[in-house]
Amino acid sequence: MSEEDLERYESDVELQIYREYRDVAAMFRYVVETERRFYMANRVELNTREGNGSVFFEILLEDAWVWDMYRPARFLKKVRVLTFRDVNVEELEHPEFKPPEDI
Repeated sequence: MSEEDLERYESDVELQIYREYRDVAAMFRYVVETERRFYMANRVELNTREGNGSVFFEILLEDAWVWDMYRPARFLKKVRVLTFRDVNVEELEHPEFKPPEDI
């Protein structure tokens, strides 16, 4: 396989993952970004831990989806992530699921 073939393959996989992300985003409540991965999940627990004089984060996710082109299954029941780097957790807004406002 040539370098060009590999680049084309990776571009195709990234496009497939983007399309999947777009299709499933409405199913999730949170977006979680770490230095290595991008997740969506319906339950997120973020804990600060200390060990050996260092501070790190433990992230527990349930009912999750991960953006990872090298993973055959992106839907995950439970995920545990440990990181010494920044973590960003955002709650997604789904305007189409909001209850109707009283008139």
